Amino acid sequence: MKKLATILLIAAFGTVALAHSGVKNGAVMKRMALMTSIAEQMKVVGTMAKGQATFDVEKARAVLTDISHVSARIPQLFKIRADDPKSEALPKICEQFDTFTALANDTAKLSAQLATTVNSKADLPTVLKQMGASCKACHADFRQ
Repeated sequence: MKKLATILLIAAFGTVALAHSGVKNGAVMKRMALMTSIAEQMKVVGTMAKGQATFDVEKARAVLTDISHVSARIPQLFKIRADDPKSEALPKICEQFDTFTALANDTAKLSAQLATTVNSKADLPTVLKQMGASCKACHADFRQ
């Protein structure tokens, strides 16, 4: 799984480099790549839930497990203050780092737990709802 997470992060980094052109701070670019990798993984689950992709229980579980591993890395990448005009991260992350870290860790734990509950396509709406709420909990306070 860690190998998959690394491959996905590298792939996302390349995609982000194009999508977030103009970002000059390398630390901010890494953060953006990490967040984009989570969004891309959520799209995999979303397309399965909508029937736009064939449901694959192992893939759905792997995606959620990967999101767990990637989410656990969020605090590490935000530990040091890094600014860039293109960044969507609010400065209050540094001011409320314990809260920010707790929210990232909650997302990591939730996605790992949800990975164990996926058995059919019918499980995916609940997964998407819970993951969406977890992401929103952080984005509401710490993202522009």
